[in-house]
Amino acid sequence: MPVPPPDEPAGRRTGFAPVVDARTRLLILGSLPGDASLAAAQYYAHPRNGFWRLTGGLIGRDLVDLAYPQRLEALKAAGIGLWDVITTAHRAGSLDAAIRDPEFADLSGLIATLPTLRAVAFNGATAARSGRRTLAGAADGLTLIDLPSSSPAHARPLAEKALAWARLGPFITGRVEGERQDVAP
Repeated sequence: MPVPPPDEPAGRRTGFAPVVDARTRLLILGSLPGDASLAAAQYYAHPRNGFWRLTGGLIGRDLVDLAYPQRLEALKAAGIGLWDVITTAHRAGSLDAAIRDPEFADLSGLIATLPTLRAVAFNGATAARSGRRTLAGAADGLTLIDLPSSSPAHARPLAEKALAWARLGPFITGRVEGERQDVAP
């Protein structure tokens, strides 16, 4: 696990920069990277997290076997961006329930820089709850989609999660006009 900077108390976790570009049509927001991800300095690094299998299924490409930089490039090429709703927080372990004193990401600021963005998907209940609150009033014209968490702590079969995540498909292909909708799991 990375050593916190001198001004960051032990137990404080800091997430990663957004992975987006001008092609981003769909932004997937998690809550805050878990310990395995922080240690690897990679989004969704825990080997049992289903994120790379779920998104690979959406874009028709095996992302699990790619090196991390190629995974990110494949997502960006498909119009998918990544970030988290929490930039930093105190947390012992990796569970969202242990998050304390969160500082929220400037989601509105990021969204304003993404000209082709049509939808924001929330990877899990904590991301949805915090992200919807953070985006209140700033997501006009965007579809907001709540997804079951890709985390292994969210004990649903991957096939069941994949059915819910399949709702993201039209935003990846670009066949959606971008009308605002709210979609819960």
